[in-house]
Amino acid sequence: MTDTDPRPIRPARRRFRTAIVSGVVLALVAGAVTLGALSRTTAENPHHTAKHDALEARLGPLVDAGYPAVLASVTEPDGDHIDVAVGKGDIATGRKAEAGGEVRIGSNTKMFVATIVMQLVAEGKVSLDEPIETYLPGLVRGEEIDGTAIDVRRLLQHTSGLPEYADKIAEDAFGLRETYISPRDMLDVALEQPAAFAPGERYEYSNTNYLLLGLLIERVTERALWEQIEERIVEPLGLTHTYLPVPGVRGLRGEHPNGYHAQVPGELRDITTMDPSFAWAAGALVSTPRELNIFMQALLDGELVSEESLAAMKEGVPAGDELWPEATYGLGLQSYPLSCGGIVWGHGGDIPGTQTRNAVGPDGTAVTIAVTALPWAIVDPRDEKRLLDQYRMVVDVLDETLCGR
Repeated sequence: MTDTDPRPIRPARRRFRTAIVSGVVLALVAGAVTLGALSRTTAENPHHTAKHDALEARLGPLVDAGYPAVLASVTEPDGDHIDVAVGKGDIATGRKAEAGGEVRIGSNTKMFVATIVMQLVAEGKVSLDEPIETYLPGLVRGEEIDGTAIDVRRLLQHTSGLPEYADKIAEDAFGLRETYISPRDMLDVALEQPAAFAPGERYEYSNTNYLLLGLLIERVTERALWEQIEERIVEPLGLTHTYLPVPGVRGLRGEHPNGYHAQVPGELRDITTMDPSFAWAAGALVSTPRELNIFMQALLDGELVSEESLAAMKEGVPAGDELWPEATYGLGLQSYPLSCGGIVWGHGGDIPGTQTRNAVGPDGTAVTIAVTALPWAIVDPRDEKRLLDQYRMVVDVLDETLCGR
């Protein structure tokens, strides 16, 4: 196998028009916030300059709080965009982070998988109310687990009651970085545990749901998941840096900041190169902040699914937590209210080396913010308040940017 993805880079089209896993290292940044490139449609536009400066000012404190680098993109409804990066793309060399770099986007992968499932529904190949047993006969079995009682809608919405597989598999991120794990083996890890609750009883996020949806897509289409993502989403949107790594690929194929993780909180180590197979359909996609914005806008503009399908995707169940008490989760889409009013739609994603928070606001503006370490790599997870604050600061920047402050 090779560490380089052989698929070609395609030119992006011009367009007009929100976790897989869960002291502050100020010494690593020493106050040296470096500035990334500014990307804007008209280089001398004062309006763009003001927006760039405001976004850059919001991102700086995230680096001060211990995140090695922060990449962000703001894409307006007409396609106009600003890309900003601050911090270090490489701690060891001091290389500055570059705007537009590729990052692993974690559970944002679920939006892509859900989009394909909804396309298959529209094609009459899948039914939301059909049990997974219909498509993967005999596969979903375990203690209080019955595939005939779990329909596709409950998988998409995290109301299936299936136990989590990723907690066990991803316990040792560094030990796993050279290991390929097949989707079938990951499913076995999940099904060794009893059901968390009866199907439909409540919402509880489980990556196992999207592992099964990836297998569903491959069974129904008789093609690899990465191919379906390419053909149904990436190619139609003209994305050039969005891809699901094929088996055996451990590196990123384009320019990128390094991602960092820690066995001891605060002692960051490079984890950029790793086998992401453990995340697969639940969280292995690579993209850039700008391309993730393009995808979200296209999805919510009805370019990828029908109006009826999009309405179904937005039918959410309560999914609030300490960060977003009023959040809902639909079919691969999350919503939550802004502090300035209105509801946003997106997802978000965590994977060792990257945390991404992203959403499209009421006016159609899309924002993605990616930091190159998870909060619990920087802050001791036993200090729950401090950990929550470390998560909240990224969410707050997303909120402030969508609110135009």
